[in-house]
Amino acid sequence: MAGAPTRDTSAHDLRGADAGSPDLLRTLRDSIDGLPETQARIARMIVADPEWAVQTGVELLAERAGVSAPTIVRFARAVGCEGVRDMKLKLAGSLALGTPYVHRSVRPTDAPGEVVRNVVGSVTSMLAEWQSGLDPDRIEAAVAAIRAAKRVDTAGTGATSHFLAHDLHARLFRLGIPSNSFSDAHLQLTAASCLGAGDVLVAISYVGRMPALLRTVAVARRAGATVVAITRTGTPLHHAADILLAVDVPGDAAMRVGTDAIIAQIIVIEILSVRLGLALGDGASRRLAAVHDLLQSEQLDSDDAPGMGGE
Repeated sequence: MAGAPTRDTSAHDLRGADAGSPDLLRTLRDSIDGLPETQARIARMIVADPEWAVQTGVELLAERAGVSAPTIVRFARAVGCEGVRDMKLKLAGSLALGTPYVHRSVRPTDAPGEVVRNVVGSVTSMLAEWQSGLDPDRIEAAVAAIRAAKRVDTAGTGATSHFLAHDLHARLFRLGIPSNSFSDAHLQLTAASCLGAGDVLVAISYVGRMPALLRTVAVARRAGATVVAITRTGTPLHHAADILLAVDVPGDAAMRVGTDAIIAQIIVIEILSVRLGLALGDGASRRLAAVHDLLQSEQLDSDDAPGMGGE
C-alpha cells in the first residue's frame, strides 16, 4: 500500500522472540546465540553493560560495537523498537524490573534455574564484550618488559588485589622469573625503592585509586622501574603506569570489586602468563614440567595423595 512503512530486511528480526514482553534486556540475552554476528556483537555489548547503553549516544554505541550508527538504528528496529531512543527507554524499563542491589541481570520473580542462567549469561556476555576491547599490543609490551627485567614485583591493595598479586607471583617464579609479592604496605614501599632501571612492578587494583598502592607505584617509577597496571581505564593507577592492561567491565550491584572484575583480572593474568611461557620457550616448559613432576612425586598435587582416597 502506498505510503506504508517498509520493513528493514537487512537485519534479523527479533520482534517475535518475546512478543509483548516489557523486558527487552532478557529478550536480547535469550536471543544472542541465534543472531547474526553483527547483531550478536551489539546485543552482547548492551547486555554486558545495560546502564552504560542507556546513557550513551548512538555514535559511542556504534564505536564500541565496531559498527556504523545506522546499524545501531537498524538493530533497534529489529528488536521491536521505533528507534534508538525507544530502545533505551525499553532498556531502562528492563533495568527497573531487576534487582539493582543484588544483580543487574536477575529479577525478583526469577526461578532458581533462571537465576543460574541469567548470572552465567551475564558473565559470558561481559567476557565477549571485554575481549573485543583488550589490546594484544599492550599484552606484548608487558611480556617484553617482564622478560627483560632482572626482577618483577607484584603488588595490590585489598583482599582481592592481594590474592591476584600473589597468584601472578606464583606463576612468574614457576616460569623462572625472579619475583616478589608483598601484602604489607611498608614492605611494598621498601621493595619498590630497591627496584632499578629495567625492573618491573605489576600493580593490580580494579578500583585503581588506593593511596598506598599509588605511593608504591610512584616510588618504583622514581627508582627507574617499569610499571604495568591491571586496572580500569582512566583511574589514577592507569595514569601513573607505563603499560595498562585494562579491565573495563560493568560495575557490580553489591560489591565494590565484583565477580566480573575478578574474572577479567584473572584472565588478564592467565593471558600474560601464557604469553610469557610461550615467549620463554623450551626452558620454561621444562621448568613447568619439573614442578609438575615434583608435586606429583611428593603426592602434594595428586588425586592419590593421602586423605584423598588413594591407597
